[in-house]
Amino acid sequence: MAKTDRTSYFLSKKVGKALTDYDMIQDGDKILVAVSGGKDSLALLKVLQDRRSFVPVKYELLAVHVDMGYRCVHPKILANYFKKEGYKYRIKKIDILKGKDRSSITCFWCSWNRRKALFETADKFGCNKIALGHHKDDIVETILLNLFFNGEISAMSPKQQLFKGKITIIRPFAYVEEKEIIQFSRQINFSHPRCKCPNSDTSNRAKMGHVIDDLQKICPNVKTNIFRSLSRIKKDYLV
Repeated sequence: MAKTDRTSYFLSKKVGKALTDYDMIQDGDKILVAVSGGKDSLALLKVLQDRRSFVPVKYELLAVHVDMGYRCVHPKILANYFKKEGYKYRIKKIDILKGKDRSSITCFWCSWNRRKALFETADKFGCNKIALGHHKDDIVETILLNLFFNGEISAMSPKQQLFKGKITIIRPFAYVEEKEIIQFSRQINFSHPRCKCPNSDTSNRAKMGHVIDDLQKICPNVKTNIFRSLSRIKKDYLV
């Protein structure tokens, strides 16, 4: 088996396990795949598309990129990529600034407006699922963020129903580490440019990533342990 095929196989296998464990996809689903243009979302789109050829569950995909008005060229490049690969797609343009100065835009503001645009697009095109490219590292970092900065125990759920079940968020990469996606993306040669948030290197999320990196030096399984902790809660020892 070639190196690229091997990487793709193991990535798809982890995705398949997450899909099964959390019952993410059913026959007849129409899934909006949120594609930012980065490695995570492009890899997710390809894996979900490739799985359609051999899994018994039948589902449709709609790739959606939310163009938030940043000065990037990737919306056009992404459109060409979608056409070349035969993906059904939509580009949704929104004004992320809305009268605000760019320096005042927070992670919450950006995320909230992007999520709103995805919900609107899913409703417009009859999609009952939205697939996001969050991976295991994102989920683990979120657990620490909520613990350290919000004083609560919570995380990104691999599957989450919203609006009384009208829309379901799924995260098929829940068991996949970022380093695996990086390797896959390099082998597939995803070379699409994307905007980089000016706060990405100094955000609290980035700090949690550094904390985890340091902990891995003394506890190699720290990511898996943190991830599993939310499903292994000992209620007798809670306050």
